[in-house]
Amino acid sequence: MGRVHAQAYLRVRHHFPELDLSPQLVAVAEAVPGRAEEAAAQYGFAATTPDWRDLADDATISAVSITAPNFLHREMGTALAAAGKHIWIEKPVGLSADDARAVETAVAKAGVQAAVGFNYRNAPAVELAKQLIEQGDLGAITHARIRLFSDYAAHPDGALSWRFERKLGGAGALGDLASHGVDLAWYLLGDIEKVVSDTAIFLAQRSRPGAATTGHGRAAGGERGNVENEDYVSSLLRFTSGARGVLEASRISVGSQNDYGLEIHGTRGAVFWDFRRMNELGLSLGTDYQDQSVVTKFVGPGAGDYAAFQPGAASSMSYDDLKVIECARFLRSIAEGKTYGASISDAVRSAVTLDAMVASVERGGWVSL
Repeated sequence: MGRVHAQAYLRVRHHFPELDLSPQLVAVAEAVPGRAEEAAAQYGFAATTPDWRDLADDATISAVSITAPNFLHREMGTALAAAGKHIWIEKPVGLSADDARAVETAVAKAGVQAAVGFNYRNAPAVELAKQLIEQGDLGAITHARIRLFSDYAAHPDGALSWRFERKLGGAGALGDLASHGVDLAWYLLGDIEKVVSDTAIFLAQRSRPGAATTGHGRAAGGERGNVENEDYVSSLLRFTSGARGVLEASRISVGSQNDYGLEIHGTRGAVFWDFRRMNELGLSLGTDYQDQSVVTKFVGPGAGDYAAFQPGAASSMSYDDLKVIECARFLRSIAEGKTYGASISDAVRSAVTLDAMVASVERGGWVSL
C-alpha cells in the first residue's frame, strides 16, 4: 500500500490538472532496514527515516499516508493529526471502532483532513450504480448481495504474519475484506439497522516467518502458531430502508482472485458489478419486471472520474487508478478545507458495523447498530 500511495501522489497532477496539485514526496518512514532507502530511490523521496515519529516533528510535511499494519493505526493517526498533519489512512483504521473513533476525535480536534482507503467506491461503474439508485431507476431497493472472495491466504504455507494475530491485525477477513463490503453497502444503500453473522477459521495454524514479510509471503517448516482471526465471514444485513442484504467475505477461497462484486435488486430493476470487469455495469432497467433482460454497459466519460483516465468507453481502468482518484479527493479536501471522498467518519461507521458482526457471532443472534 505504501507503493500504491507513493505512485498516486506522483500521478495525480497528470490526471487532475484542473485541481493544480503537485505534491512533493518529502520523506518515507520504514522500520525494516533498507526498505525506506529502496522507496526513496524508486519514487524520489527526499529523506528516509526508520521512525515514523520523525514525520510528525518535521515542519515541512503537511500530509502523511499511513499504510502500516492495523495495530499502529490508532497511535499513528492520533499523533500525526495532533501534530497538524492531514492523514490518508488505510482501512480499517485500527483494531476496533474505539480505535477509529480515537482517530476521528484527534482529526476533529486538530482541524485537519483525513481520507480513508475505501477505494472500491471510487470505481466509475459503482458511481454510476449509485446515481441510478438515487434517481429511482431501480425502484425501491429490495435486496442486495456483496461478495469479497480472495485466495491470498489459501496456501497452507502462508506465513503467520501480523494479519493473523488479534493484537496486531484485529479481525481477519472482517477487517481486511468485509470492511470494504460494509462501506459499499452504506455508500450505495444507506443505513444498516442490524446484522447477524457467522465466521470460521479453516486453516487453524501457520508457520511463523523467519524474517520480515512482504505482502502475503510464505513460510514452511518453521515454528507453528495459531491463527487467531477469521478466514471467512457471512452476514445478513437489514437496512433502515427495509431492504435486505447478504455480505460474504473470504481470504482462503481457492480459485478466487480478487473476486469482488455486488448485485442490487429493486422493485423495477437491478445492477450488477464485478471488480474483475471493473469498467462494466450490468443493467436490468425498464418496465417488464418479469423476463427483463440484462445488458452490459461499458462505462465512459460522465461516469465518476472516468474521463480523467480514458477518453472513451470500454477502455480499461485499474486498481491503481482508483487510488489516484482517492489521492485527488484527499488533496482537494486539504486545499479547500472540505471533505471529498471516503472520510474518517466513514471508517468509524464501517468499524461499528464490523464490531456488531463480531458481537453477533459471540451472542449467536441479531445485533442492532
